[in-house]
Amino acid sequence: QVQLVESGGGLVQTGGSLRLSCAASQRTFRAYTMGWFRQAPGKERDFVARISSSGRMTYYADSVKGRFTISRDNAKNTVYLQMNTLKPEDTAVYYCAASPNFAANARYDCWGQGTQVTVSS
Repeated sequence: QVQLVESGGGLVQTGGSLRLSCAASQRTFRAYTMGWFRQAPGKERDFVARISSSGRMTYYADSVKGRFTISRDNAKNTVYLQMNTLKPEDTAVYYCAASPNFAANARYDCWGQGTQVTVSS
């Protein structure tokens, strides 16, 4: 399993943008599907987006489709989440995670520590 570290969170106003990064510890990162998840206080962790190991396939939760973009740079062992037109409902701790495949029911065994995103009204 790889070590994952998220960064790029912060405080923004409604309608603003942030780009989150998730850096992996080793080159084997390129063999994994990568996903972004988020968890708000008192709520369960929700799926946000995922990207296949090659970057050829992506999938988004309906709540972020058209606003968020997931991408990866395998040469830099990094996955990104570009978040535009942010809303207060996007406020959460955002986590990246690694999976052996792209399936909707795939397991994610390796997780980062999370980065806080706060969107004010």
